[in-house]
Amino acid sequence: MTPRHPLPDAARKGLRRPLILTRTGMVAERASHAFWPLWTICLAALAVLMMGLQDVLPLEVAWMLSLGVIVGTLWALWYGIRRFRWPSEAEALARLDATMPGRPIAALSDEMAIGGNDPASRALWEAHVTRMAERIRAARPARPDLRIAARDPFALRYAGLLAFAMAVLFGSFWQVGSVTQIAPGGGQAAAGGPSWEGWIEPPAYTGLPSLYLADLPAHPVDVPEGSQVTLRLYGEVGDLTLTETVSGTTTPDPASAPQHSFQVTRSGEIEVDGPGGRDWQIAMSPDAAPAVEVTGDPERASGGEFRQAFAASDDFGVVTGQARIALDMDRMDRRYGLATEPDPRDPIVVDLPLPISGDRAEFTGTLVETFSEHPWANLPVTITYEVEDERAQTGASDPYEMDLAGQRFFDPLAQAVVEQRRDLLWSRDNARRVGDVLRAVSWQPQGIFPSETLYLRLRVAIRRLEAGLDMTPLTAERQDEIAAELWAIAQEIEFGDLNDARERLQRAQERLSEAMENGADAAEIAELMQEMREAMNDYIEQLAREGQEQGDQQQAQGEMQEMTGDQLQEMMDEIQRLMEEGRMAEAQRLMEQLNRMLENMRVTQGQQGQQGEGQQAMDGLQETLRDQQELSDDSFRGMQEGQQGQQGQQGQQGQQGQQPGEGQQPGQGQQPGQGQGTQQGGPGGEQSLADRQQALRQELNRQRGNLPGAGTEEGEAARESLGRADRAMEGAEEALRQGDTPGALDRQADAMEALREGMRSLGEALAQEQQQGQGQNQAQGQPGGQNRDPLGRQAGEGGQTGSDEQLLGQEDVRRRAEELLGEIRRRSGEQQRPERELDYLRRLLERF
Repeated sequence: MTPRHPLPDAARKGLRRPLILTRTGMVAERASHAFWPLWTICLAALAVLMMGLQDVLPLEVAWMLSLGVIVGTLWALWYGIRRFRWPSEAEALARLDATMPGRPIAALSDEMAIGGNDPASRALWEAHVTRMAERIRAARPARPDLRIAARDPFALRYAGLLAFAMAVLFGSFWQVGSVTQIAPGGGQAAAGGPSWEGWIEPPAYTGLPSLYLADLPAHPVDVPEGSQVTLRLYGEVGDLTLTETVSGTTTPDPASAPQHSFQVTRSGEIEVDGPGGRDWQIAMSPDAAPAVEVTGDPERASGGEFRQAFAASDDFGVVTGQARIALDMDRMDRRYGLATEPDPRDPIVVDLPLPISGDRAEFTGTLVETFSEHPWANLPVTITYEVEDERAQTGASDPYEMDLAGQRFFDPLAQAVVEQRRDLLWSRDNARRVGDVLRAVSWQPQGIFPSETLYLRLRVAIRRLEAGLDMTPLTAERQDEIAAELWAIAQEIEFGDLNDARERLQRAQERLSEAMENGADAAEIAELMQEMREAMNDYIEQLAREGQEQGDQQQAQGEMQEMTGDQLQEMMDEIQRLMEEGRMAEAQRLMEQLNRMLENMRVTQGQQGQQGEGQQAMDGLQETLRDQQELSDDSFRGMQEGQQGQQGQQGQQGQQGQQPGEGQQPGQGQQPGQGQGTQQGGPGGEQSLADRQQALRQELNRQRGNLPGAGTEEGEAARESLGRADRAMEGAEEALRQGDTPGALDRQADAMEALREGMRSLGEALAQEQQQGQGQNQAQGQPGGQNRDPLGRQAGEGGQTGSDEQLLGQEDVRRRAEELLGEIRRRSGEQQRPERELDYLRRLLERF
């Protein structure tokens, strides 16, 4: 079958819309394949013009680029015209016919080649044509193939498109017009002679808009200092010239140069001389330097934190600021350790807090820093505030004289240790003097040191300080290391072991009483009062936990005095009011009354019921620590007795005209109880110190093998700490057997410290296990908990929501009631809870 006649009109009418769309798509397809180089070059050239590249390039380079763009455009146009072919209707029909099965359009244009006279063949042909006509009615436009990746393997089209997109975002269409001005006589000159254009751009940090010179009035124009002036002269060279007196430059560009650019550094005049020229009077507004001043006296906040208010301002905003603290040697009391020339130390420089957002032209702030551990703490210094603006101009405040606020110590021993730490940091030449003073302070430790451990730590620090001073001077690293240890010792002497809420409260009361007796200033008393309030809140919570554990038994037995948290807070408020009014005696009496009331309260520790494995292990470690402390005390007393006995022997030898022997080894000439294996009570008495240390180490190894918490991070940390304690005990045992009592004391101190760390880690492991156990009980409940209601009762049958089953057995009713009442008491002691909730809990306690 071959085409014999054109497509029938009925079929063509049904294909009109798909045919038009298919033909349009073919036009777009052939145009994109043929003209993609043209629109790529056009987009790239337009992007360059919109970005203003022609305004900054030299004239020769701009001409060469322009010529290249023109040549490339003509070539791309010739390339596209040569390759583009307008699609015919037949091509569109063929494209559309290829998208349908059976090519129905071709079938309708065909005729029967044979069998035209056969009725059966004719009927079959007509059925075929009818089926093809139905398919034509379902025709859809053919999609054009716009992909040109094969023709553009380097994706140049995307480069041009990306450049145009960047120009749209960051460029301007108005910049395109300046392309006519790249040659003399172009642009405005082409309209009739020479011309000019110019503008003034203030510095970006000012936020002011640019000024177009042609729009400026004749009267003087105010512009900020540092503004950039740009002027362009068009036309024949020499027709227009520029003169200006605002830049102050000594080597200006030629007056007839096509382009001028300079900064405004002073007031003056700008004049364009020639046809159509103008002049402007420029009044420069100088950029003022920033200013800063101190607006408040320095304050000492909690923990010796330094606070001081300041205010800063600048006409366009402050960029950075610093506070510089320098030692005021003129006001120094150069006595004792400060009489030595200090080691070189740079001034303290800290950054000022600036507003994160908003205007920085004028603002206030507060410098908050902690200088308690700095060697200059509590010494006279001068502080100078400095700020800087965008032009790197600086402003500074007047030096402010003050004492650098730091942590204050009220305990005399802590004060002495901190003072010697300061002298050590003042100059490394004070090392020997500091060691002598600390030895004198710790000569008779009984009744001075709160614990033997602190005394041993201080003696170790003294020996480390004096080690090697006769051979080499003290290094800066060892100076800082020993100073850090002295600070830790002073902190523990002043504040004590603050793990227990009762001890923390008692220590806060003692510090406040000392401050009241010594006539401390209002800021220090307020700081100590706040510390006592925080300790009081912790103590109230601990009392509430005790109430949870003890239940109603305390009320029945009268073991503690009833006192609510509000009553304690009221007494605290009354004490503070009396102190603020200067009635220190009455405040002191009320403080003593509060202390007596607190003494009547008992804080119990431990958990309800029988001790578990973890608590037994903790008790065992506590017992081991007490035994080690007792052994260390006995070793120390033995060393003192040995020293006194040696001094007595030397005195007798001196009276007899005998000199002590040189090179005497430790343990020689000592009395019983003074050397290796010293036995207390003489022969036949108790075990020797070394044997006691060995037995204690064996007990620790036994406890370490039964330690709970295996597999947890805290449990492994506890085992590691006890391992270090074991090694320290072994070293102490060897030192005792060799007669080296001072070395044994050092190792015993290490063992006690490791024991404390192990107990702390073990406590964390037990607390974590307890929390996990509570969480599992809450999630799982009793066996068969899935069938129980929220109260723990067995669900009723037949979909009932309740049951007659009791929540607890008869024997547990009272225990459960005690637990609920204890929980109410615990929550009522948490003062941070909302007042409405606390009031509700108090009413529950009053009712039950």
